[in-house]
Amino acid sequence: MSSFEQRRRHMVDAQLARRGVRDAHVLNAMRSVPREEFVSPGLAEFAYEDAPLPIAEGQTISQPFIVAEMIEAGEVKPGDKVLEVGAGSGYAAAVLGQIADRVYGIERHPGLVDAARERFQRLDYRNIELRVGDGSQGWAEAAPFDAILVAAGGPRVPEALKAQLAIGGRLVIPVGSERAQTLLKITRVSEDEYREEERGLVAFVPLIGEHGWSEGHGLGRGLGRGPSSGAKPGSQAHTLEEMIADAAEPLPDLDDPRFGALFDRWANCRVVLLGEASHGTSEFYCARAAITRHLVEKHGFTIVAVEADWPDAAAVDRYVRHRPGPATGELPFQRFPTWMWRNAEVAGLVEWMRAHNETVTEPEWRAGFHGLDLYNLRGSIAAVLDYLDRVDPGAARAARERYGCLTPWQRDPATYGRAVLTQGYRTCEAAVIEQCQALLRKQLEYAQQDQESFLDAAQNARLIASAERYYRIMYYGGAESWNLRDTHMFETLEHLLAAKGEGAKAVVWAHNSHIGDARFTDMGITREELNLGQLCRERFGKEAALIGFGTHSGTVAAASDWGGDMEVKRVLPSRTDSYERLCHAAGLPRFLLDLGEDKHPDLRQKLLHPRLERFIGVIYRPETELWSHYSEASLPQQFDAYVWFDETTAVTPLGPEHAKPGTPETYPFGV
Repeated sequence: MSSFEQRRRHMVDAQLARRGVRDAHVLNAMRSVPREEFVSPGLAEFAYEDAPLPIAEGQTISQPFIVAEMIEAGEVKPGDKVLEVGAGSGYAAAVLGQIADRVYGIERHPGLVDAARERFQRLDYRNIELRVGDGSQGWAEAAPFDAILVAAGGPRVPEALKAQLAIGGRLVIPVGSERAQTLLKITRVSEDEYREEERGLVAFVPLIGEHGWSEGHGLGRGLGRGPSSGAKPGSQAHTLEEMIADAAEPLPDLDDPRFGALFDRWANCRVVLLGEASHGTSEFYCARAAITRHLVEKHGFTIVAVEADWPDAAAVDRYVRHRPGPATGELPFQRFPTWMWRNAEVAGLVEWMRAHNETVTEPEWRAGFHGLDLYNLRGSIAAVLDYLDRVDPGAARAARERYGCLTPWQRDPATYGRAVLTQGYRTCEAAVIEQCQALLRKQLEYAQQDQESFLDAAQNARLIASAERYYRIMYYGGAESWNLRDTHMFETLEHLLAAKGEGAKAVVWAHNSHIGDARFTDMGITREELNLGQLCRERFGKEAALIGFGTHSGTVAAASDWGGDMEVKRVLPSRTDSYERLCHAAGLPRFLLDLGEDKHPDLRQKLLHPRLERFIGVIYRPETELWSHYSEASLPQQFDAYVWFDETTAVTPLGPEHAKPGTPETYPFGV
């Protein structure tokens, strides 16, 4: 079996069947049609990703799930005659042709029609007929049709298409505004009677034509993205808003001692994981700091473990625990993204930890600050880019795009197109891996000599022993890289708990994508990615508390590309079909929502069905936000609780201008 055949089978099993596509005709057809033949040149490696992809003429090939969803909704079966409007690359028509007796496709771009015809001839698909034309008018001379599927969104349902349905025929079409449409299924019951059903929210390219939008209409770039919820748009929304408002526990000011006390309900947990919806939001850092101070001071938590590189965090740990530091060496957190840990909010917690530890007479009970990223991901990426900049600038550009976009929530096809690996990138692999290993050895020289901490030496020995595999996987990215990273973050956490002894408890800071249970998100369901939160639940059960954070709008510190300058960016208001919009509509400026199984069962049940959730990392691209920063999740299964700030602000990056008079030279950030 070829690699593409294996990926195709996996796509059907993971992206379609697990999401509820049940029609055997659809699943078998999707298993048989080679999607790699229908994507743009150079994008074959992404053909079976759970995302739409760019094709010629500024159009897209739809996400596999939405193709299957629409065909299943259209109840296409053997013997049917089907019309597809917006044939594009011909992929959906090819899938339809594996089921129906005859398929007619209309596409307004002649170049796409010519290319699709060539594919059909090469693949020996003989029951598909294509023509160039206005799809909104249908194909009257071939009517009536048993099913009509429209792969473009219009302002209304074209009467011409309804009239071309056979009695009992089904029309599936996206209808709505420029930002989103509702997928409608219309069944012709009789000559003049039709039954309409809403199937969820989608985003498609515009339907241009006499009965659609006019040429040049300013619609947002639709992508053929699947429904974000199986529920009808607007259904339950008002009820949900009221139920969230009733269940929400208002949070006091961040500097109020009562803030941390609200989290006492998780004080007996072995691990409390605190998330963030972005890496550059002040309120998330300050809230986590307030919770952490309370858990350390009042409940004996002695481990603060963060989504940061081990060597850099070790320098901070020496400072907060009053341990000797190296005579020479680089200051921590000097590489992109520096603002993620070198910010005023983190510095405040670090100073508090140092002062708190000074009052703890027994060193083993002092709270430590530890990094969970064993293999120094950011330093490694910087080394890759430094090398490629010198030997192959084109490969360096591809690498920057790749590192910036291959995240568990990424859905932007334009970025996929820019991130295709060049031959130069591949030929640099061995040299880059060697450079990463050399960088690692240099950075860990001090830790290897540090006799005070066996933990440092043991962790670094594990890293060095397997460095080649780590760097090789990191170099190419994807699910294996993600899984390796989160598995090692979890193993590092386990080693920290073991080193601290029986009864040790940890507070973990990481992005929502790391601490929310991946099994109940797109990343776990369709990409088979696991994460730290999932592993903690599997290991510690109810002794692990997973607490997510979210916001509606405000500002965030982020870059536009990997390695780019930090900018303070405006966060777009949350989408109407997202969990964030439900929380915003509750009308409270900040609150804690306990999602425990024994809390608010009616609300929890109504929130279970997946919705869109926003994820912003160190890169934020508002212009492609739907595709590059939203993904589906089931919030009550993903998290045990959710902390909400309706409007948020960017973190304050550290620099000499923020240093306080009299700051000691040993201050870990060197300012």
